[in-house]
Amino acid sequence: GVWDQALRLLVEMATTRVELNTITFNAAVSACQKSGVWDQALRLLVEMATTRVELNTITFNTAVSACQKGGVWDQALTLLVEMASARVELNTI
Repeated sequence: GVWDQALRLLVEMATTRVELNTITFNAAVSACQKSGVWDQALRLLVEMATTRVELNTITFNTAVSACQKGGVWDQALTLLVEMASARVELNTI
């Protein structure tokens, strides 16, 4: 699906030394959200944190939406807590 193409593109970008940034990761998180693969969206957030790419409001909102679509409300609430802890601006989707 679209989400696995987005993940392959991220890997390809990394191997060709194209800088991965918040925008590229957000696009991949969005593809995961639209495809209903919340677990992959959360893995991308972990990868962003590991590689020190900034997580922003869009990142968190998209991941929360992915969790909502997947019916994993506990994960969505955990993200909201993490968002507040990271001092990312809380807003409405």
